[in-house]
Amino acid sequence: MQLSNGEKIPASKLKYPLIAELLEEGILVDSRSGRTKSVLSIQSSKSLQAFLLNRFSIANLNQYIETLNTEDLSRSILVQVASNSKISTVRTFKGFLVNSFEPVATTLNGTAFLVQPPSGTFQFIHEFEKFIPHPDITIVGVENSENFSQINRQRHLFEDLHPLFVSRYPQNQSKDLIKWLQTIPNNYLHFGDFDFAGIGIYLHEYKRYLGSKAHFFVPDTIETMLSKYGKRGLYDNQKMNFEAEQVQEEEILKLIKLMHQYKKGLEQEAFIRQ
Repeated sequence: MQLSNGEKIPASKLKYPLIAELLEEGILVDSRSGRTKSVLSIQSSKSLQAFLLNRFSIANLNQYIETLNTEDLSRSILVQVASNSKISTVRTFKGFLVNSFEPVATTLNGTAFLVQPPSGTFQFIHEFEKFIPHPDITIVGVENSENFSQINRQRHLFEDLHPLFVSRYPQNQSKDLIKWLQTIPNNYLHFGDFDFAGIGIYLHEYKRYLGSKAHFFVPDTIETMLSKYGKRGLYDNQKMNFEAEQVQEEEILKLIKLMHQYKKGLEQEAFIRQ
């Protein structure tokens, strides 16, 4: 674009195979400035336009550049400006899964939308930027897929809440989930494994981005469940890699104390009622 606007650019800044091709075609001119400095400029802007159209199907260079700098890029737009949907990496599959055991009032694209997946299904929110839950809804992040898929068997844990459950899987969608959580005012409750790794996931992937509106969920029955179903290996294998000084939440501190007392960690699947 700079060259097409008549600017002269040092050849040292343009060491690309395409430049050599443009020089060979006579579209670019190499002129000397002093003994060693080589400067490139365009001989004919019309010749450049014809080359871009024939070689890359780019009819409008300015529109092409603006399109590549567009945040909400789609493959259909890429085809329209360059006849190629793959000239830039585009995430066509964005968003995250939601689940609930009771109807959850939300809006999607400004229209009332009731989240109520039939048993055995989830709902996938694609346009999450325009997905807004009712203010009294608590967003519950579920760490493990089995807990997320069988959330109805764990409703006894959330009787005092109006929860909307979200999943961090598939893993490459987790940034969409964090981005969405940062834009809504709803509180976030993290339901994960009750071990050092589970606490670490919460602190590093959620708490650091959500601040005071994020909390780690610890059920009232945690001590009984930990002593009965806890696993010694989870405690032994993870304790050396955990830094307790970064923890400030009272509930987590109580959980860590119990973990040290019983020398066990507990996987969250233990709370699924059979």
